[in-house]
Amino acid sequence: MERNILTDIVVVKRSGQRVSFNPTKVAIAIKKGFDSIYSDYDEKIVNKVKEKVLDTIEKEYKDRKTIGVEDIQDVIENVLKKMKYEDVYESYKEYRERRAASRDAFVGKQQHKFVKAIEALGLKSAAEENSKRENANVDGDGPMGTMLHFGSTVSKEFAKAYLMDNKYAKAHDEGAIHIHDLDFWAMGTTTCTQIDLNKLFKNGFSTGHGYLRTPNSIGSYASLAAIAIQSNQNEQHGGQSIPAFDYYMAPGVLKTFKKEFKQELSEMLELEGFIGLIKFDKVIEIIDKLESIEFDLEIFKEYIEKSERLEEIFKKAYQNAWNKTDRQTYQAMEGFIHNLNTMHSRAGAQVPFSSVNFGTDISPEGRMVIKNYLLATDAGLGHGETPIFPISIFKVKEGVNYNKEDPSYDLFRLACKVSAKRLFPNFSFLDSSFNKALYKEGDYTTEVGYMGCRTRVLANVCGPQVTPGRGNLSFTSVNLPRLGIKYGIALGERDKADMKGFYKELDDMMDLVKGQLLQRFECQCSKSQRNFKFLLGSHVWINSEKLEPNSKLRTVLKHGTLSIGFIGLAETLKALIGEHHGESEKAQKLGLEIIKHMREKCDEYTKEYNLNFTCLATPAEGLSGRFVAIDKSIYGKLKGITDRDYYTNSFHVPVYYKTTVKHKMEVEGKYHKLTNAGHISYVELDGDTVNNVDAFESVVRIMHDSDVGYGAINHPVDRDPVCGYVGVIKDVCPRCGRHEGEGVEMEKVNCYDCCGR
Repeated sequence: MERNILTDIVVVKRSGQRVSFNPTKVAIAIKKGFDSIYSDYDEKIVNKVKEKVLDTIEKEYKDRKTIGVEDIQDVIENVLKKMKYEDVYESYKEYRERRAASRDAFVGKQQHKFVKAIEALGLKSAAEENSKRENANVDGDGPMGTMLHFGSTVSKEFAKAYLMDNKYAKAHDEGAIHIHDLDFWAMGTTTCTQIDLNKLFKNGFSTGHGYLRTPNSIGSYASLAAIAIQSNQNEQHGGQSIPAFDYYMAPGVLKTFKKEFKQELSEMLELEGFIGLIKFDKVIEIIDKLESIEFDLEIFKEYIEKSERLEEIFKKAYQNAWNKTDRQTYQAMEGFIHNLNTMHSRAGAQVPFSSVNFGTDISPEGRMVIKNYLLATDAGLGHGETPIFPISIFKVKEGVNYNKEDPSYDLFRLACKVSAKRLFPNFSFLDSSFNKALYKEGDYTTEVGYMGCRTRVLANVCGPQVTPGRGNLSFTSVNLPRLGIKYGIALGERDKADMKGFYKELDDMMDLVKGQLLQRFECQCSKSQRNFKFLLGSHVWINSEKLEPNSKLRTVLKHGTLSIGFIGLAETLKALIGEHHGESEKAQKLGLEIIKHMREKCDEYTKEYNLNFTCLATPAEGLSGRFVAIDKSIYGKLKGITDRDYYTNSFHVPVYYKTTVKHKMEVEGKYHKLTNAGHISYVELDGDTVNNVDAFESVVRIMHDSDVGYGAINHPVDRDPVCGYVGVIKDVCPRCGRHEGEGVEMEKVNCYDCCGR
């Protein structure tokens, strides 16, 4: 039956625009409400609700002739409630609240705050505005960096208003939790990936803008590795890591050697007139079948036994080919490092956040890669600067490189020497109890790989327990110190910590974060292969080769991790019982109990949802300041808790607490096995370690013996303000020869720039 009265009603939109009433839009709004709750329901229900809504509007507005958009939505809400569709009613109501909050952010009561944030991005430098320094890898003062920050500011508000439940946005804004990389929620991006270069190199790959052929030299291998990292950076909001760089590069060394060996033999045989005396095509066939650059020349016996000179030629050609391959490998590694410190991604505002893991390939080719990568790192960049990227991670393993009798102990020693000068590489420990448990002998894909920032993947309830092709999906951190303040002795309201109340609210917070991670996971899964042309189109992510262009992503993203993080364990313990875990065994016992509780909750979620929920020692250098600023405004300055500008990183013993390396590692090492999403322990050394590699190595060994999974050693690095040299400077700058306080002729600096002298 046609509703003549409704056709006469005019709808007044929020903008003031007046349009004819359209019953179809009412039906669509109701259907969206049901779709948000049910995957399958009787469509007739939508029609019944719609008819009831239209009846109500017809009855209540027949004499008014106009109706506002909000009035129509009020009617829909009331009808849903009266007809007992409570869950749809709640969902529809929450959706309206999110939309209202978003409008407020841009044109309502929050307009001033929002405009001020945009104004700060456009008119202030990174030195003046904190938000422009949130990501140290983005140039906040450059035009593209500023543009990214504009987009980030808008995207965060959009995500909070439209894409997540209000309770999650509220908890984030109030500092109870921190949703990391919130600005990328709408894009459905994941955090990081351990890139399997073998898969990319096997048949070549596409960057989304062009197709690259299979590499055939170590130079091409290294160049394409850098391009892969750059391409992947544009499709994720975190970092990119290569889990077995030495294994992936080794075939490129062999290909280069074969080419050089053929060239050397051909030229030397031709020069001395032997080319016609042997079947050179047969020699080429033998070379093509080589599986290593190290072999016995006896395989050419039928040729070299013809004369002593032929034998000399083969030996000389072999040595020349080896030397040229070694030199080209160094140049390839040097180019790789220079590329990753200069190439841009994300609209030109950022160098890729990159990491490489290496150290366990004991083949001659793998060892050549490791050696030359370390030597190129040691040499530094064009002005001798310490290269920041890629963050290098040397994998330490007994039987491979840790003991003096191991085949690659010399490379472990070289890694210590280079790190003592350059801060990198960091060290991961494959023999730690939790890393070793999942390692399969002879299978390097089961060696743990770390992102430079600390995240890791290995265990997997959804498929193979390997590192390559997987990464973190997203992570959110809990404000542990606030819970410590609320339930501990810090406020002077109790003599003993209320641990029952502490754990009850911690569980509530973790349940909240779990729900938020799942909601974001659904957003990520709703995307398709076409949204990630490199990550999924080139099959970087595990099992993505099985996807169709329009396939949803749950079947592949389930192999990633959803992580619940924490910071400020030290301040939490101070708030609870008055001392941190570096100060007493009592505090250490409680700290381990708290993080063990968090890990067990993550394990429970893993079993319940069959997804990889993991516990993260959050990389919270920026977040630590945000949490403490909010808590200080609530509770004031509390000694040892909110009296600094930061909360201590994850489970670390505070940097201001004086202790020994051994004690610090013994305390922190016990937390590594509980934080399966990632962790790192730092040791801060006071003096110059360049000339004391033994001492440096002893610190690495303390980490190994303390069951640390991933560790780094920091020490002073100098910068010459005149010539720009970065490194250890004693009495004289190694680059320009300047003594402290002296000037230097610019011609001398310029000469160094152009010719290295």
